[in-house]
Amino acid sequence: MKKIKEIINCDYDIYISGITNDSRQVKKDYLFVATKGFNVDHFNYINDAIKNGCSVVIADRDIDISVPLIKVKDINNLYYKLCERFYNINLNDFSFIGITGTDGKTTTATIVKQLLNNINKTAYIGTNGVEIGDKSLDINNTTPCISELYNVLEKSREEKCSDIVMEVSSEALLHDRIKNIKYDIVAFTNITEDHLNVHKTLKNYVNCKKKLLNNLKDCGVAIVNGDDKYCKKIEANTTVKFGFDSNNDCVINNVELLENMTKFTIKYLGNSYDIKSPFLGLYNVYNLTMAFLICIHFGLSAEYLVDTIPNLKVVKGRREKLDFGQNFEIILDYAHTLNGIINIIESIDKNRKIIVVTGCAGGREKSKRKKIGKYILEHVNQAIFTMDDPRYEDVNDIIDDMVGNSNIQYLRIIDRKEAIYKSFELADCDTTVLILGKGRDNYMAIEDKKVSYCDYDVISKYFDK
Repeated sequence: MKKIKEIINCDYDIYISGITNDSRQVKKDYLFVATKGFNVDHFNYINDAIKNGCSVVIADRDIDISVPLIKVKDINNLYYKLCERFYNINLNDFSFIGITGTDGKTTTATIVKQLLNNINKTAYIGTNGVEIGDKSLDINNTTPCISELYNVLEKSREEKCSDIVMEVSSEALLHDRIKNIKYDIVAFTNITEDHLNVHKTLKNYVNCKKKLLNNLKDCGVAIVNGDDKYCKKIEANTTVKFGFDSNNDCVINNVELLENMTKFTIKYLGNSYDIKSPFLGLYNVYNLTMAFLICIHFGLSAEYLVDTIPNLKVVKGRREKLDFGQNFEIILDYAHTLNGIINIIESIDKNRKIIVVTGCAGGREKSKRKKIGKYILEHVNQAIFTMDDPRYEDVNDIIDDMVGNSNIQYLRIIDRKEAIYKSFELADCDTTVLILGKGRDNYMAIEDKKVSYCDYDVISKYFDK
């Protein structure tokens, strides 16, 4: 706890136990900072923050409230400084790696975290939560809000962890959540159509992703997928582009996609490295190569990486093969974009039958639903459409958007648990069941609530019967 006058010039001798600009996160004796966001003016939620227990409010306008009000001018920029002072954080004490893109952020960031953590305690921040060394925490967003991020940095410092690997979402860039962080390395996995409900156009989305370059240190390095239509145009003071195209700085070739391993060669700076990776699928060749280059430019030796990569753990919820002794294959994956779904379906052995269980999220761009549904219906043996974070939308309406006027047979099972269990009943020894869209998420977004739910738990209970 700190006294409010320790972090801002005022006459109040009041202890505060936390700081946030989200009224829903307020707890007893919190400081509530009423910032003005891209879509939300938090000033409108001051009374909610007081109901939830805040003891002091900072705002840029007058309001008659029951707790002390500190009025300031530039509240958004002040918010960063307040967090720095409350958590006593000096950002120069940390080294940051920021990874953005439509697909592959979680896998790439987790690989980098594993490789670095073997040498020096490293923190991961992203879709799968927070990992500081071997400790785990939950967060609300892929890239947490400002106060939550500083809280993570405080915990990282307590654990003597100074290397931070972050997934950086387009919404975090849009809302300036990482505005004052300078990255040693930024990386761009790919850019395909996504989040257009927020960004409105693909051009806006691409430009928002590119904003991450503004946070790169002058001596920093940008690692870029040089095969990607949009990423290949990205340039920084120092840029390393990789891919199969021979014009890239780092060239991938000799790929062998085996049943339980992927072999390929990385050619970089006149040297050739033979990689044996536990990550399956061509798209994971890109993810692994990016992680390799990030670690090289972070100071790890190529020899160490070549020796260590074969023993990496597969990322939970990312092309995760589940073995409960069943005679068919189950793969759990987070894929929810058209590109991600295409990648994972194309990675399955062509001799196997494929059953897909998936849906589309409510309150998100509707334009991609028909494209996803059409691709699935035309490329798998059995499609089962179900709920996936419907929010305020009717699941039937979402599925209608996905299937359109198609006359290809499919199953519509609204309850996701029932849909998954039905897929198992239909599977035989030549079948791969793909359960897509949620990965290891621990909730289902229904209306404005996050209801406890996890695909993995549902699957494991089926085989516990």
